[in-house]
Amino acid sequence: MDKDFTSCLKCRNGVLLPLSDYGRDGAPIMYKAWVCNNPECGFNIRIDNGEISLGRDISTSVK
Repeated sequence: MDKDFTSCLKCRNGVLLPLSDYGRDGAPIMYKAWVCNNPECGFNIRIDNGEISLGRDISTSVK
């Protein structure tokens, strides 16, 4: 399946990939975050509790 992804506006070398998650009650949350696939860039957009955060540091979760 071919997909067209948005170019990263920060580095212009990568594309923004959509990430999904599950809510507190197990309901799927489509496109909770978008992350640049260029490892040198690290740009991301995230939705948490209805608030949008830009460029938060990406780290490995302990969960």
